[in-house]
Amino acid sequence: MRRGFLVGAAFGLAVLLGGAYVLQPAEVSPAAIRASVEQSPDLLNRAWGLPVASSYGRTLTWQANGSFCGPASIANLFRSIGEEETSEATVLDGTGWCRLGFCWMGLTLDELAEVASAQTDRHVTVLRDLTPEEFRRHLRASNDPGKRYIVNFSREAIFGAGVGHHSPIGGYLKAEDLVFVLDVNERFKPWLVSPEKLYSAVNTLDGDRKRGLLLIE
Repeated sequence: MRRGFLVGAAFGLAVLLGGAYVLQPAEVSPAAIRASVEQSPDLLNRAWGLPVASSYGRTLTWQANGSFCGPASIANLFRSIGEEETSEATVLDGTGWCRLGFCWMGLTLDELAEVASAQTDRHVTVLRDLTPEEFRRHLRASNDPGKRYIVNFSREAIFGAGVGHHSPIGGYLKAEDLVFVLDVNERFKPWLVSPEKLYSAVNTLDGDRKRGLLLIE
């Protein structure tokens, strides 16, 4: 989640977190999830067979709390490429972020890049302000075993409620024209969506900057 605790129509109850009350985003119902994205067993099975998705072992470690989607995404991605830091705690260790067991106001895409760069010698690139054509080019590249992507998007733009979120991209089913998003939130689990719909969720503001992709290669 990023800037997930701002007041707005997409928010529900206040909860106690780390000694302070914060606003939780309104939950997306199971029916809304089913209506918004593709999760048919056949398509999911084919998506898990993609070169990058298969490196995740068809399993994900779910985010520990609503603010930890960024660290959870990095931890899962690192596991897929053989890095040592494969838990939220080890990903965050020494970075100075999320010290109290939650990421206050969430992490921006740039902050998540900073966390990732602190724990790997691989090249980390923030990609934002992409055109639809550039976005599609990166989706096609997400099947390259030498590349890993994390997408930062607005849940509201896809599901009708919720806030900013980070999750790895597992690849792209070319014939079906669907993107495989490895959602690290256990309530959602992995799903497929059209590039256009995902782009509309990425082409949104987080503060005064657009969301985007994180590329690690």
